[in-house]
Amino acid sequence: MKKIFTFLLLVAVSTSTMMAQNKDTKKADGYYDRLAYTDAANEYQKLLKKNKADRYVYERLANSYYFINDTKKAETYYKRVVKDRNVKAETVFNYAQSLKANGKYAESNEFMKKFAAMKPNDNRATEFLKNPDYLPQLLEKKAKFSATNMTDLNSKYSDFGGFMLGKDFYFASARNTARKTYDWNDEPFLDLYKAGKVGDNAIKNATLLGSEVNTKYHEANAIVTQDGKRMYFDRNDYDDGDYEKDEEGINQINLYFAENVNGVWKDVQPAPFNSSEFSTGHPALSPDGKTLYFSSDRPGGQGMSDIYQVSVLADGTFGNPTPVVGSINTEGSDAFPYVDSNGTMYFSSNGHLGLGGLDVFYAEAKGNGFGKVKNMGNVVNSTDDDFAFIFDGNTQEGFVSSNRKGGKGSDDIYKVKQLEPLCESTATVVVIDAITKKPISGARVDFYDTMENKVGTLTSVSNGTTTFDTTCDVAYVSQAVMKDYESASMDVPAGNDENVRVTIALQPIEKIVVEDKIVLNPIYFDYDKHNIKPQAAFELDKVVALMKKYPKMVVRADSHTDNRAGDAYNLKLSNRRAQSTVQYIISKGISSNRISGVGRGENSPIYNCGDNCTDDQHARNRRSEFTITAQ
Repeated sequence: MKKIFTFLLLVAVSTSTMMAQNKDTKKADGYYDRLAYTDAANEYQKLLKKNKADRYVYERLANSYYFINDTKKAETYYKRVVKDRNVKAETVFNYAQSLKANGKYAESNEFMKKFAAMKPNDNRATEFLKNPDYLPQLLEKKAKFSATNMTDLNSKYSDFGGFMLGKDFYFASARNTARKTYDWNDEPFLDLYKAGKVGDNAIKNATLLGSEVNTKYHEANAIVTQDGKRMYFDRNDYDDGDYEKDEEGINQINLYFAENVNGVWKDVQPAPFNSSEFSTGHPALSPDGKTLYFSSDRPGGQGMSDIYQVSVLADGTFGNPTPVVGSINTEGSDAFPYVDSNGTMYFSSNGHLGLGGLDVFYAEAKGNGFGKVKNMGNVVNSTDDDFAFIFDGNTQEGFVSSNRKGGKGSDDIYKVKQLEPLCESTATVVVIDAITKKPISGARVDFYDTMENKVGTLTSVSNGTTTFDTTCDVAYVSQAVMKDYESASMDVPAGNDENVRVTIALQPIEKIVVEDKIVLNPIYFDYDKHNIKPQAAFELDKVVALMKKYPKMVVRADSHTDNRAGDAYNLKLSNRRAQSTVQYIISKGISSNRISGVGRGENSPIYNCGDNCTDDQHARNRRSEFTITAQ
């Protein structure tokens, strides 16, 4: 999406006066300052071939590729610049983002740490430092949506920003090859189109909106009021035939609205809060249509672009714009807002923690603003730019635009369908050393439901944590396993759209040895069964860990039954249980000459209660015990 119509161009504007031009770079700088990044990159490359490149050229070349979303080339040239001790923090951030988009997560984290040291109060830095290992957590999250490329609608050019009203589908496209091309990416200028829903799924037959809406410059991001009477959209600052520019020669994006007169969009008017000195666009409406949301880089904002809101009065006029309330806006680019029928805001940002480029986030309505910002996760998001997310809570369907790999054009529209509720109940399990209280990295943490079904396995990161996506209102059991430690488990209480946090303290493995016995939590068998249950396997893994640490140790497993059924049957059953136990330990890499098993039948009960045993007492009598016979 950096290839087209985006507020990320504001980064380019802010860097257009980095250093003084010279005669060698004059032509390239001219393209760069006009945001013609493809041509600029070509000219800076010529300077490289003539050995006339310095840090200034490399930085501008890297920026040029970054702004047209060629992150591989951007990485190559940023790599030369970030070594300079006078490098700018924003350049370091761009390099970290390029590395992340290219799948180099560890390197990206290193430069995010450098960025955080340079700008410790920046929201992007503080959020990263709170959770530097967030990427594996995002990547491992279970997808809540499916996404399907709308191949019948998309073209080889940029297509994005779908909005559905009834059977009418509004979107922007650069497919009109009769138009002049845009210097940024050498594609035609964008127009607004309307397509129609055909049958249950397909959206086809795209036609241009009228000439009163589409001009010879950019139009995009249309949204229509529920009564179909007014449309808001973006357009270059182009009024009365004049192509307006700011003091630096940059044409801004402005917000316009049109009225539906007998099925034709007419009377196009600019919003009164536009300016030729800053951009305003990406309109969205509240469910009741009384609040208009938009993005802007106007003075006084928090970042490169922020999301604002303004009242739409009964007569169609507007109040005064103010930033949205909550933690949505960052020092980065926050844009493409959309508010669903429940008041939840969806938006795109590179200022919050994401997978790369712009990610889609959401924040539920809270008071007069919005609550905690959450990432929409895999599928909706990719390592590239994902934006213009629109969702209908009634149909559980919507649209997202993306320039992800495998698409049909430079930007494509994808139809999304919700698979699971967005309720994000998570369980954070912290694994620590029981003696030193220090976090343990590299521990295996298994998650089980209450029926002992394993539902996931994660590995603890540098601060000892794992974060697992749970189903809301469902409890779990977590078990931590680490070499040279006694495995341990912990109940994870049910959560509801919140983060439940528990700590598992692991004891050194020697703690399970008392004299010649290996003391475990009881290993139980189901009545008349000899198979190893998950909980039994968890306990037996402690024996395996101990025997691997002490390779000369020899162990005997004694298996017991309850007193139901006859003595001879119970003796045979206990032998089968003993052999199951032995075979499990051998399967984990322990030599068969170091582990043996003996069935004891019902002869040595813990509870000698005869015919009056409770179910619990019977269960406790069905057990295995371990004795160290050599060390």
